[in-house]
Amino acid sequence: MKKLIILVSFTICVALWGFKNIEEHPTLAIGATAPNFNLKGVDGKMYSLKSFAKAKVLAIVFTCNHCPTAQAYEERIKKIVSDYQAKGVQVIAISPNDPVSVRLDEMGYTDLGDSYNDMKIRAKEHRFNFPYLYDGDSEEASKQYGPVATPHIFLFDQQRVLRYSGRIDDVEKPTGTPKNNDARNAIEELLANKPVTVSKTKTFGCSIKWGGKRELAQQEKLDYAKEPVNIEVIDDEGIKKLLKNDSGKLRLINVWATWCGPCVAELPDFITINHMYRLRDFEFVTISADKPNKKDKALATLTRLQASNKNYIFNSEDAYKLIELIDPKWQGALPYTLLVEPNGKVVYQKQGQINPQEMKRLIVENPSVGRYF
Repeated sequence: MKKLIILVSFTICVALWGFKNIEEHPTLAIGATAPNFNLKGVDGKMYSLKSFAKAKVLAIVFTCNHCPTAQAYEERIKKIVSDYQAKGVQVIAISPNDPVSVRLDEMGYTDLGDSYNDMKIRAKEHRFNFPYLYDGDSEEASKQYGPVATPHIFLFDQQRVLRYSGRIDDVEKPTGTPKNNDARNAIEELLANKPVTVSKTKTFGCSIKWGGKRELAQQEKLDYAKEPVNIEVIDDEGIKKLLKNDSGKLRLINVWATWCGPCVAELPDFITINHMYRLRDFEFVTISADKPNKKDKALATLTRLQASNKNYIFNSEDAYKLIELIDPKWQGALPYTLLVEPNGKVVYQKQGQINPQEMKRLIVENPSVGRYF
């Protein structure tokens, strides 16, 4: 199943990449001088080429938050910093992506988007030891460098002449031993004042989300609006089966009601989460605690919110029976949320509204889903 999902995701990426000849920008040629920039870092400071004038070698990595390949390389980028900083190598990272152009179905391997605020969270959580700069508003600097995918590393000598461009190495997972340490080899040669043996390689990862791709993100929203929304009646055995969870997927269950203001208010967060992860081994389910004769009202609310996931309404007016079926420890207040692994193990339960960011992190870091290909 996971191989199928990866293939589907890859096919979608390829299709989107070629949609209406979306803008491309030539990659900076070997031997070219580094274009200047003036970008804000996650520390709130502004950075330009002059900020790193003392470095013998300047490494500029175009990367981002949402891409699984980019995430897989974060620790290795940090290791390059720790291994070479004392030798005069300065590493900086630039996020070239327009955050508005990132579709939800491209965020199935992350808990964070590519906004500046999300970058600050990512850098803090993972203790980045390098400047992380935002270029998502204008993308002016990124267009001059022309990265192909995230991550894409550019290495400049002390005169800021480009000597290497391409991949960091040939392992796109967080673990494993590379056969070709292209970037490190180039750094060693530059520090030794030698010509770079391999000056250019291809790079594998997520395509750059140029501002021209906003049309794709908008089309995604229009497509969501066309998806059918249904609600089915569920009985005691049906709920027991949901909790047993033999689907092979991580299952997020939310119990709500139309008369519960906080329930309705947080449903859009759940729907966003579903759109992010539904191409993975993940499933979102709602159970309405409304009386059975309010089925049409529940459906109207779900339709308005475009909840095209699996939706149920309990077939009994006995709310206490529903409480005991869902979780005997639950005190009965709505909303109530459960995260259930494929083996039926409940790994999260919450009475009251969830923290959407916390939930995304729980989902993407669960072994059933995961951050990487």
